[in-house]
Amino acid sequence: MVLEVGSLPLLQDALAVLEESFQVMPEYTPEAVKPEVSQVLLEAATRMQDNYPYAHPLYAGQMLKPPHPVARLAYMMSLWINPNNHALDGGRASSALEKEAVTEIAAMFGWSEFLGHLCGGGTMANMEALWVAGRLHPGKKIVASKMAHYTHGRISEVLQLEFEAIATDARARMDMEALEAVLKRGEVGTVVVTLGTTGVGSVDPLPRVLELQKQYGFRIHVDSAYGGYFGLVDNLADEARAAYDLLDQVDSIVIDPHKHGLQPYGCGCVLFRDAGVGRFYQHDSPYTYFSSDELHLGEITLECSRAGASAVALWATQRLLPLQKGGEFAQGLGQGREAALRLYQQLKHDQQYLTVMAPELDIVIWAPKGESASEISRLSQQCFDEAEKRHLHLALFELSADVAAEYWDEQVEFDQPTVTCLRSTLMKPEHLQWLPQIKGILDQSMG
Repeated sequence: MVLEVGSLPLLQDALAVLEESFQVMPEYTPEAVKPEVSQVLLEAATRMQDNYPYAHPLYAGQMLKPPHPVARLAYMMSLWINPNNHALDGGRASSALEKEAVTEIAAMFGWSEFLGHLCGGGTMANMEALWVAGRLHPGKKIVASKMAHYTHGRISEVLQLEFEAIATDARARMDMEALEAVLKRGEVGTVVVTLGTTGVGSVDPLPRVLELQKQYGFRIHVDSAYGGYFGLVDNLADEARAAYDLLDQVDSIVIDPHKHGLQPYGCGCVLFRDAGVGRFYQHDSPYTYFSSDELHLGEITLECSRAGASAVALWATQRLLPLQKGGEFAQGLGQGREAALRLYQQLKHDQQYLTVMAPELDIVIWAPKGESASEISRLSQQCFDEAEKRHLHLALFELSADVAAEYWDEQVEFDQPTVTCLRSTLMKPEHLQWLPQIKGILDQSMG
């Protein structure tokens, strides 16, 4: 069995407790569910069979992780209310839960005073951060590394802010000499530092960026949509640890609980160290905010309607699995990272494969050995296809020939600008236990 269903009776218990809050209302009987619903639901389930087995440990490709059962159940339970966390009138309880959950995330980064909220995902969260950055430094440029998520350039275009991509080093991190060369022009208002690129999991050198900030006076936004939770683990390398330990000094942070935070899509979070940036959100909508003088979440977000169910699910998950170093949640993250380290070492010492940078988080990049970039690309695609036939699901990644050459220069002819590699995101704790099966199927797929 791949799908966890044993927890469903708990949903009935939770709904019974929720129903108690409405006992004071005049009697009302909701319309019965029509028999046709069963047929439609089963048809939808049949259509949903066209999916990869994301919940299974042999799915080791893209950054997809099943929600924790408590998140799934809390989300479903709240849908019987379907709260809207735009205003307290539409989501009183879920708004309170959102504030508590976001406060716990901010505390993980060392912040006790801040402005923050949940949003639909990392794209919207980063848009809010860059929107505020543009208001604080009008006419100034946004810069991020070439390995940063592509949405930073797109968001900057939407916001009509100038954007420039900064070159990366051999470890796919922002190159500090290239960054300083751009800073010297005096055009940069915000530097986007990525802690956990979605391509290879690289961690930009935040300590050095903070040093440059003192000299050039720019704003630092950290995009840790993917890697934000890794500050809790105890098996980071020294340079990555140094970056995470300084997160309390940056200006804004984005994290996606729907990645490593065990949440359903979409659940992102944006945080600002200076709560005073809330002035940029001020607006007048008296028909929406009438039930309370307390600050409504809708008054500090760009989004209007937002699923209160996301807040309920996140709060429940953090209640069960607190964001603490050494706790169960942190241990699960650490196991995924350990799986990535072990797979990397096994591949590095296996003559069938070529490796590049060691994983900084839980993403591993490698390729079958070949004499040229084109041959390696062909073999990577072949291995990807053969592994899928054996129910091991990997991902493909286009690596720049410049980066690959740092590791394979004497062995490989680079006859094309990129080389297709294999990529695994080992973000499930179970991946550590399943590593022998993963490596075994991989070896069989090399044919």
